[in-house]
Amino acid sequence: MKFEKLVPNIFYVDINDGLKMFVDCLGFEIGHDERNSHNPFCVLEKNGLRINLFQDAVHAKEHNPEFRLVTKNIDEVYEKVSKSHPEFLHPNLKEITLRPWGAKEFALRDKQLGIRIQEW
Repeated sequence: MKFEKLVPNIFYVDINDGLKMFVDCLGFEIGHDERNSHNPFCVLEKNGLRINLFQDAVHAKEHNPEFRLVTKNIDEVYEKVSKSHPEFLHPNLKEITLRPWGAKEFALRDKQLGIRIQEW
């Protein structure tokens, strides 16, 4: 059995909050756009990664995911994010920190989810 991608579904009360995090802050692009539909939805893409964003208040209140984005250039990512969107830096991990398990990490958060940026 072989899988090629894991594509998370992320639910926001207002899809624009997710777009600010992923498109404006992290540089994802909108690959499919149904923001003007009855059930607003977008597919975001970057470097072979894909995320499905949904505007759905009921599911947004039930699901508060946290996930990791792994990179080989955490210093570059941190520099860009800390300058362009410092409001997303998580207060408990707002600087690049070498963790006991050997990874360098910093964290982001918005109204809906937490993201750890990680480099091994």
